[in-house]
Formats: sequence, C-alpha cells, structure tokens
Amino acid sequence: MRVDKYLWCVRYYKTRNMVTEACRKNQITVNGQVAKASREVFPSDKITFRKDQITYQITVLDIPPNRIGAKLVDIYRKDDTPPEAFAHLELLKLSKEHYRRAGTGRPTKKDRRDIDDFEIDFIEDEE
Repeated sequence: MRVDKYLWCVRYYKTRNMVTEACRKNQITVNGQVAKASREVFPSDKITFRKDQITYQITVLDIPPNRIGAKLVDIYRKDDTPPEAFAHLELLKLSKEHYRRAGTGRPTKKDRRDIDDFEIDFIEDEE
C-alpha cells in the first residue's frame, strides 16, 4: 500500500492530499529515508513524520483494506512516539493561553506597549 494511503487509512491525516503535501515537504520518512507519496509500505516498516509540532514514530503492523474506524487503528500500527513529545505540545498550549485567552480579540494599546517594553528589555539583556 502507498504511504499516503496508509497514513490516511490509519487516520493520521484527514485527506490523502494533506499526506502528499507532507511528502513534498520531506516531512515523512520510511525506514530513515525520505519518502514520496507513492512509496510502498509493508509490515514492520517504521514511518516517521512531523505533524502539529510532534514527530510521530509508528511501526506498520498490518495493511488495512481501506480507511478504518478510530477504534481499530491499533490493529494496523504501533505508536512508538515518546510521551515527552505530547508533554511538550501541552506545555506550548499552556504558554500560549497564559498571555491571552483565545477569542479576546486584538491586543490593546497597553498590551502593545508591554510587548514593546519586553522586546527592548530582552535585546538589552543580550548585549
């Protein structure tokens, strides 16, 4: 099965076109080699790809006949992604929420001044 179809079937990407774009950007490797979308995958192949600031590492256990339900995904792949990658993503989300809540709009003049002061202090500290 093609690598783009496989990653779509095991529900890592919503569309095959998204997988193809990731392949064009050299974000997907199979057994350590950069893969084109048409690259064939077989059981025991190791696929590494970067999506949403996480580098996923999966091992192909079996080839699905077509796109499968989310509950059946574990039959066809083994997720070897280290838990630290997900912890790092959670930390990034929390740090973004700390300054400004989602949906509160554009920064006010005071926010803008605070940002400018922070940048100036940061530059002075580096010198």
